[in-house]
Amino acid sequence: MEIVWEVLFLLQANFIVCISAQQNSPKIHEGWWAYKEVVQGSFVPVPSFWGLVNSAWNLCSVGKRQSPVNIETSHMIFDPFLTPLRINTGGRKVSGTMYNTGRHVSLRLDKEHLVNISGGPMTYSHRLEEIRLHFGSEDSQGSEHLLNGQAFSGEVQLIHYNHELYTNVTEAAKSPNGLVVVSIFIKVSDSSNPFLNRMLNRDTITRITYKNDAYLLQGLNIEELYPETSSFITYDGSMTIPPCYETASWIIMNKPVYITRMQMHSLRLLSQNQPSQIFLSMSDNFRPVQPLNHRCIRTNINFSLQGKDCPNNRAQKLQYRVNEWLLK
Repeated sequence: MEIVWEVLFLLQANFIVCISAQQNSPKIHEGWWAYKEVVQGSFVPVPSFWGLVNSAWNLCSVGKRQSPVNIETSHMIFDPFLTPLRINTGGRKVSGTMYNTGRHVSLRLDKEHLVNISGGPMTYSHRLEEIRLHFGSEDSQGSEHLLNGQAFSGEVQLIHYNHELYTNVTEAAKSPNGLVVVSIFIKVSDSSNPFLNRMLNRDTITRITYKNDAYLLQGLNIEELYPETSSFITYDGSMTIPPCYETASWIIMNKPVYITRMQMHSLRLLSQNQPSQIFLSMSDNFRPVQPLNHRCIRTNINFSLQGKDCPNNRAQKLQYRVNEWLLK
């Protein structure tokens, strides 16, 4: 037993020394983090360590408005002042480059044709900067947000920045009222969302198999990505990657989008690494849910039921069991 405790002590001591060395090393940079432990090589911090290894990321550990969260539908608040979302594409299709970043499938739009969004909880217009995909190694997990404790196979996140107050997404991410993220759950089905089909068909997705691969997509219609609903859920939170700035308003659409089983399989075959390195699937690229800490989760779904108010005194608490469409 004494030998076992000595071994555990040595392992713990080595682990602490490793973190300390990394903190004082010039290697520490904005890309030094991961969703899951690496199979081989040096230590890279997973979500539970993000806020401990870099003082600039301390919000990841001590922040009180962190994302993602578990959405309990019985605690949602109806807010009659939430207007429908308005997507402005100028009537044009867009182009963008799809990347394998090693952590996400990321579609970054070009600056030629801009897409803005307004309405909902927004006071300002926000500009679409990037679309990210999160997905699991199995269908029962993959989304960052949960609904009544249940995960979905994936989650699309459309990241927008406040272009009325800030010049770019980097500045906005650090600033009040900086970001709006529209989140859409992904479920596996026999059919595919037309926008995601452009990204995930075999001819396209195989172009970004390895980290740093990129492929240009043209003629995309952003409106095709949205499910057929004007209903949503919203709350104030953070970005779900370091440095976890608490400057994001989240809008979670009240219907999922669908991809085929083959498309999900193709996503799971994407590697976090470059071709010369060991294969490690990009799947399970989600941060665990964070405490809600008494934040209000508001919705524009009106169930015409009275209840206690949110702190802003303008919203009604809902009393219903669950959104049935999400659990089918």
